[in-house]
Amino acid sequence: MPKSVITKIIKPALLATALLSPLSAWAHAILVKSQPAKDETITESPKQVDLWFNDAVRSEYKALAVIDASGKRVDNHDVEQSLTDGSHIHASVPTLAPGTYTVRYRVVSEDTHIVTGKFQFTVKP
Repeated sequence: MPKSVITKIIKPALLATALLSPLSAWAHAILVKSQPAKDETITESPKQVDLWFNDAVRSEYKALAVIDASGKRVDNHDVEQSLTDGSHIHASVPTLAPGTYTVRYRVVSEDTHIVTGKFQFTVKP
């Protein structure tokens, strides 16, 4: 078979495969929602902190920490991933005193990239 015929068949097939492949396989997980929300002021202590990403994250190496204004970790060290929603992780917290708290997280995207971030919320009576 002449080289030009192979090129005319294989190049379009490779291009179609690349364009039709799911883009999420190449994308990093992005935090899309949290409870409490970023920069939110709440009037009651939450029972847990929940994070949702735009795509499922891997179950290994996940971390979620809630840190008070003095730098002390105050969550219960029990981060879990939802059994029915791979994009949702959460950790419980004891009753939080009024103040500003920082949530720090680390997850591994399905594409194996480590994603980290942080945000704050405030408990105000």
